[in-house]
Amino acid sequence: MERMMDLNKDDLPLMANTGHMLVKHYVLDLDASFENRIIAGTIVLFLVTGDKFKETGRGAGEECCSQSDDACRDGTSEACHDLHATILRAHMSNTGHKDFAVSDQGEEECFHESGHHGNSEEPSGISSSKSSCDTEHHGREDFVLVLDCCDLSVLKVEEVDVTAVPGIEKYAKSVGLIDASERLRNLRNQIVSELVSLSADCWREQLSCYAQCSQAPGCGELLFATGPWSLRIRKAGVQTPTNFPHAIRIWYKTKPEGRSVMWTTDQSSRPCVYTVGSPINNRALFPCQEPPVAMSTWQATIKASDCFTVLMSGENSPEPLPCQEGLCSWFYYVTMPMPASTFTIAVGCWEEVKRESSIKDIPFFPDHEHRLVKQQCGHMEYPCRLRSPVAEAQAIIPHRVFAPLCLKNRCEEILLPLLPQCLSAAHATLGTHPFSRLDVLIVPSNFSSLGMASPHIIFLSQSVLSGNMDLCGTRLCHEIAHAWFGLAIGARDWTEEWISEGFATHLEDTFWANAQRLLHEEAKDQKELKALLRWRRLRDEVENSEEELQVLRPNKEKTGKVSDSGESVVKHGLNPEKNFMQVHYLKGYFLLCFLANQIGEASYFAFLRRFVQTFHGQLILSQDFLNMILEDIPEQKRCGLSVEEIYCIWLDTAGIPKVHAQPLLILSQTT
Repeated sequence: MERMMDLNKDDLPLMANTGHMLVKHYVLDLDASFENRIIAGTIVLFLVTGDKFKETGRGAGEECCSQSDDACRDGTSEACHDLHATILRAHMSNTGHKDFAVSDQGEEECFHESGHHGNSEEPSGISSSKSSCDTEHHGREDFVLVLDCCDLSVLKVEEVDVTAVPGIEKYAKSVGLIDASERLRNLRNQIVSELVSLSADCWREQLSCYAQCSQAPGCGELLFATGPWSLRIRKAGVQTPTNFPHAIRIWYKTKPEGRSVMWTTDQSSRPCVYTVGSPINNRALFPCQEPPVAMSTWQATIKASDCFTVLMSGENSPEPLPCQEGLCSWFYYVTMPMPASTFTIAVGCWEEVKRESSIKDIPFFPDHEHRLVKQQCGHMEYPCRLRSPVAEAQAIIPHRVFAPLCLKNRCEEILLPLLPQCLSAAHATLGTHPFSRLDVLIVPSNFSSLGMASPHIIFLSQSVLSGNMDLCGTRLCHEIAHAWFGLAIGARDWTEEWISEGFATHLEDTFWANAQRLLHEEAKDQKELKALLRWRRLRDEVENSEEELQVLRPNKEKTGKVSDSGESVVKHGLNPEKNFMQVHYLKGYFLLCFLANQIGEASYFAFLRRFVQTFHGQLILSQDFLNMILEDIPEQKRCGLSVEEIYCIWLDTAGIPKVHAQPLLILSQTT
């Protein structure tokens, strides 16, 4: 049963039972309808049982590559274009999906006549024409898959018959069962298990198979119900996650008022839509598993009018393909597993800002190179850039800038020259860029922040284009820093925001000083001035906010703990006051200043490069960072510091630390 939420509390529920089943890949096939202000279509989830997630390596399936290793590794735009065309042909040939997304007729008209469905927002149970509590099978209740979902109209859920895909049998092993129906069910699940465990070298083959499976016919509708925060799905007679369908298709549409999607107009008065990093993340964009531990890959086909440009979190720089009269299809994918909350879409009449041919990207070369001895990656297997010598030498990754027409010239003057300088400065500080490309979009004026970073794309407020280059440069550096801290390395518990925001705030100063080519004394003066301003901001915030909201680890010793099913809450996640606070940015920043002072700045940044090398592609808790850096601090400089002491002074206590905070004390004496 879905827990009844206390509406007087401000904790954000994470309902997905990730301890039982995990989504390993999403395939989205969506239409953006500006007339109805909805995004609608299908999403196919490829799942494994919870125990599968504990495996550290994929291992199996390397022999399944039907192409040469060179072909599997091919990341050219031509290869991506061919894959997009193949997927689009498969989609257009499936007449059962035609015109679903833009229909504004009654929801039941989208179903087969025999379909069972439920879309009532009930606090518990499974809505359908059948009993919601099926206990006739050995007296046990059916297993229920719980997904995070809010502000969505779910129309239909069905199992996908992956065995219908031509050639898919090569992923199946012998299923020695007597019962034919059980044999078929296990065959489908086994195919999915083999597909998700393919070697990283076979990523291109894997994407193609995901696409073909996502277009396979359904083989039975599943019972479902939506609640205020979740979508609950079950199959009658299935009592365990192991036997639950491992490939399911969900037909749904967003609601115009959905809190994950912003329908608006740009600064040139043209319609647009973009997803927002709201407290509820993407659960009002698609049914998903929101807990950070549910790291997955995705691929998405978005159709929109041919006057629009579709930007998205993706490794490729796609060109649109005509799919119907007046419509174009855009295809993006990622091969690095990340939390579903990092997925981003922006659709609008964006103009690409291009530089004149005479202007070149000039990389920044530091005084000395910082090369690390490559160690074995600790993350789950994927095509990792940090293992690539070519990526290591790439100081400036491919990048594009998009903006409304009226801001195009300003972006060409301010933003475009800064981007290669900031990318190069970041590379000089931390090494290999975790992502292969970057789009930067100036979002509409109703964007509530200065910036937001997602994989392969950064949203920037138009405010950064005002005044001189300093505001634009520092904000750009902050968002670029999130590629390492926030995306490539994420917090295993969302309440530890300082792991992302504290690091980005600290690194933006170094990136920006390097991008400006400042001399040592100039950089030092600039950092001290910014520290003083941040000190005053933190002091004011502490004096005018609730103590509970000043704590960087509100769950304290329970940080990172979840229920057996995987369900948890984000403490204060729905508190509107928290959205306007910067305590996680500022206290996290000053903690890092303190540690850098203890270890010495040069040693500190050398340590950060080792830390990124060790933990990229993984989720961490505070102690992972603190244990590693304390080992680097010489005993005579450690002053009795321990993880527990840092917890007590910096992370688990409200207010501004008074002990072991030399930078803070120096600044406080000048105020």
